[in-house]
Amino acid sequence: MMGYVLGILVLVLLAAVLVMSVRIVRQQRVAIVERLGKFHRQLDPGPHLVIPFIDRVTETLDMREQVVPFPPQGVITEDNLMVSIDSVIYFQVIDPVRANYEAQDYTAAIEQLTQTTLRNIIGGLDLEQTLTSREEINGKLRVVLDEATGKWGIKVNRVELRSIEPPATIRDAMEKGARAERDKRAQILLAEGQRQSQILSAGGDRESAILRAQGERESQVLRAQAERQAQMLRAEGEAQAITTVFNAIHAGQPDQSLLAYQYLQMLPEIAKGDANKVWVIPSEVTKALEGLGGALGASDGDAGERFRAAVGDFRPPPKVDVMAEIAQQKAQDEAESTATVEKAVAEARALEQQPVPRRSSAGTGPAQVGTGEDARGPAHPFAAPADRQQQTPQD
Repeated sequence: MMGYVLGILVLVLLAAVLVMSVRIVRQQRVAIVERLGKFHRQLDPGPHLVIPFIDRVTETLDMREQVVPFPPQGVITEDNLMVSIDSVIYFQVIDPVRANYEAQDYTAAIEQLTQTTLRNIIGGLDLEQTLTSREEINGKLRVVLDEATGKWGIKVNRVELRSIEPPATIRDAMEKGARAERDKRAQILLAEGQRQSQILSAGGDRESAILRAQGERESQVLRAQAERQAQMLRAEGEAQAITTVFNAIHAGQPDQSLLAYQYLQMLPEIAKGDANKVWVIPSEVTKALEGLGGALGASDGDAGERFRAAVGDFRPPPKVDVMAEIAQQKAQDEAESTATVEKAVAEARALEQQPVPRRSSAGTGPAQVGTGEDARGPAHPFAAPADRQQQTPQD
């Protein structure tokens, strides 16, 4: 019975020793093994065998890039203003042995080194430079931290300042300054817009005044030309009327009695008018009356003979038909327009029927075409023939 118990104890002890001798390291992890209190080796990812009670795994380090945010810290700028800066660091362990034995706590060491380096950098910048030089601050921090942590087996990849918070009073002053700058820019843009608007309005007024003056000048010229033509037509009509009346009077062969009668008929027209208070009878009236009395006192045979002679010799002037003249002029204009259109169409068809000159394959010049063209080559397709250019319409 005693031997059975001892056998079970031995088996349990062997199993425990076997379990303690096997170590499995996960991916992107490195284990540090010490033998009797001294560094022995490092275990890469995978299964490994160690000697129980002699070898001991003291630390397992993560080889991935780590992101460590640091709490906000107060930093004084060159112009003695306190700002709160929140930073974050990206680093990676590249030598696990040195990271385990060179620094007791490399994370806390990096945090303290970041704070002191940040104070040194920000202390040489004023507030405006601090707010606008983040890339420069990040670069300086990364260089200093990478140089300091290199002996610890750590590589600092990137340093970022997440936020830079100035005091509340400074923020209010900055907001007011930014608001004033925006208002200034808005006023400048508004003034520039008004200036451009006034310039464009003045230019538009100037052009409109010029166009209005040109239109007024052209309208005056057209009115003057129309008035000139109207006066010419009116004078021509009056001349034709006077000529017609003159010819009619001479064709009628009037005698002294008719002229005396017409003279007496015009006397009431002469007497008309509000300003005529005194009417003086000219001496010609008595002569007209004497002529009219002589004409009335003459024998009826002589008067009738003179009337028949006058009527027989009278030939009235031909009647002028104004509407017929207008219609005739319109028909003439339409005929001339139709002839011009037909002439243009005929010339276009003649140009279309002209042969197109052919060029030789060698490209030395136009080939001879049997159309009567000379060696100078064909005429331009839009140029009129020579004989048609010499003939001009005699309109």
